Amino acid sequence: MATNQTVQRIAGRDKRLYTWAAVFIPIIVVIGFARSYYLKPFFNTPSLPSVLVHLHGIVMTGWVIMFVTQVSLVAAHRTRLHQRMGVVGAALAGAVVFVGLAVAIAAATRAVSASSGAAGGASQASAALQFLVIPLVDMSVFAILIATALYFRRRIEIHKRLMLLATLTLLSAAVARIPLHFIATGGPLVFFGLTDLLILACVAFDTVRNRRLHRAFLWAAPLVIASQPLRLMIGGTDTWMRLAAWLVS
Repeated sequence: MATNQTVQRIAGRDKRLYTWAAVFIPIIVVIGFARSYYLKPFFNTPSLPSVLVHLHGIVMTGWVIMFVTQVSLVAAHRTRLHQRMGVVGAALAGAVVFVGLAVAIAAATRAVSASSGAAGGASQASAALQFLVIPLVDMSVFAILIATALYFRRRIEIHKRLMLLATLTLLSAAVARIPLHFIATGGPLVFFGLTDLLILACVAFDTVRNRRLHRAFLWAAPLVIASQPLRLMIGGTDTWMRLAAWLVS
């Protein structure tokens, strides 16, 4: 097991990157979900469709708070508490995945049901089933990164980079909801692209700071970025449509 001195030395070397991430990630999440969740009463937006959606908001907010807390504990050299909190973080990560999958499938089910009998209902149902691939792959990539980070929890250099990337993968949903015209009209190309810019900025900063590209970023960042066009291609296949129809049936 890594000693506290080792954890502190490694954390101190890259403190700036994770501190900035702990500042900007919550800001992006709040801006993205302000109208539909955090500041809902001020924008008169539609009510949440179910308790499950509210639970999803709580769990995702909890994850962001956990990330900020863990970064703050390491920065404050409270590594023992950081390690103990890791158990809670692992449980919370599991909740993120399971609730995320459930709310995505429930949303697709509602969309398909609402389109039944409506004008253009078939195309609306098809679009809902195709879109379902996006959150499901999001949760799958997040789960892979978190599981790998937990496996390497005693190898701090790998662990912290994977935890950062896992959290960044969740930002595309918030970015997609930022009330800017070019985001609202740009679709996946824009909100995935902006998320990728954040990921690449973190990788570039880390690489310049340490004078080398860390292997965790070397394989994990391409995994995240490559999964984005891949899911869009999968979403248009007959195989996916049959699977998605089964999931919402």
